[in-house]
Amino acid sequence: MERFVLLSGCSGGGKSTLLAELARRGFAVVAEPGRRIVDSGRANGGTALPWLDREGFLRRSIDLALADRAVASANDGVTFFDRGLVDAASALEALTGEPAIARYCRDHAYARRVYLTPPWPEIYATDAARQHDLSAAIAEHDRLSALYPALGYETVLIPKVSVTERADFMIASLSPFSAC
Repeated sequence: MERFVLLSGCSGGGKSTLLAELARRGFAVVAEPGRRIVDSGRANGGTALPWLDREGFLRRSIDLALADRAVASANDGVTFFDRGLVDAASALEALTGEPAIARYCRDHAYARRVYLTPPWPEIYATDAARQHDLSAAIAEHDRLSALYPALGYETVLIPKVSVTERADFMIASLSPFSAC
């Protein structure tokens, strides 16, 4: 699935802002499953929230990531994913010891090149949906930075520049998939 481009890395590193810029430029995008689950749970009194039921939250994230992939398969062009199946499965495996990576990630690959946002303390902020601190975000980034290459992905670190420059960087490095 070379047209399924994954944006992962550090929480609070600017992924959602970058995704919005890519959407503005006409690319298909898929918002982060975890953020959508948190927003829905907070609005509807749900309990599958990372600070209440982390395992339930991660299982819902996996289900949503699989559904997102199915919907995106109808798109002929590049689709950018803000996080996805690998992030959720690896977090579930780290939490429970369940072999979630082997169960889900081998049969549901993304493009070989995965883009990672680095820790960026100057823009990191907590909010109602992101309640963990920067040290937890950095630990997550470190875990994912080691995991993706172990799964056969090439990781590319997104530079700490303006969102326009970040989008230009990603699009330029996608060739031949850079057309919408």
